[in-house]
Amino acid sequence: MLKRVSVLLLVLALCFSQCAIFHRGGAKLRIKGSDTMAVLTQRWAESFMKRYPGISVHAQAGGTQTGIQALAEGDADICAASRTIMAEEMKLLGERYGKIGIEHLVGKDALIVYLHPQNPVKDLTLTQIKDIFTGKISNWQSVGGPNREIRIVSRSPKSGSHLYFREHVLDGEPYAASAETQPTTRSIVQAVSEQVNAIGYGGIAYAASVIPCRVNGIAASEENFRNDTYPIVRYLYLYTIDKPEGYTKTFIDWVLSAEGQQIVEQVGYLPLWRQ
Repeated sequence: MLKRVSVLLLVLALCFSQCAIFHRGGAKLRIKGSDTMAVLTQRWAESFMKRYPGISVHAQAGGTQTGIQALAEGDADICAASRTIMAEEMKLLGERYGKIGIEHLVGKDALIVYLHPQNPVKDLTLTQIKDIFTGKISNWQSVGGPNREIRIVSRSPKSGSHLYFREHVLDGEPYAASAETQPTTRSIVQAVSEQVNAIGYGGIAYAASVIPCRVNGIAASEENFRNDTYPIVRYLYLYTIDKPEGYTKTFIDWVLSAEGQQIVEQVGYLPLWRQ
């Protein structure tokens, strides 16, 4: 009799164990948003799933605006953003959930002005950059370069980088009508690397095949990013509708841990701290 009870208990234990494994395997966390952060969120997802194999993390880019819309519509648990949430986006969350969202700082980035390696122009003032991207300056000769028409390459309006650059560099003025829109930062880098007369912008993690422009005589270096002397520095964020709980809290806590912040640095951004 005792043997039969032991076998029964063993069967029940195995059953509960299998149920628990099935339940953990069904856990899913959805992250949508910033294209600038696409490589970072993907690396976070891969490393997090190795650390927590029972939680499936799906990371998808498309722009900060797209991510916030997905958060508002219940299609994402976390929004990755390369800018702060806007008033109208807070309003959208407020109308749907009675909350305006919770902001989590997760890293630091600098917007780099990309130049072709063969472009003799290596240094521009913020005023010159503004005048180029708004169309007031249309020839490289006006800033000490050759007599070539400037090809402006920009991100799409849904991009956090597009809005941040317009607000903080263009002082809210519209981009030049001639500006070419690219869907991703990678495509901006490719466009600039293929044409000597092109100029674009994007995060520090993507600048391998182009030349980072000095701004106001200040080099785009890690030291200058950290001490805030480089003039176009921004933070990277994760947004949730409410105070994170469950798997969402586990993920964000891990992102802010030494392991998560090390990935920020490995990808090419600046961690909030180093261990």
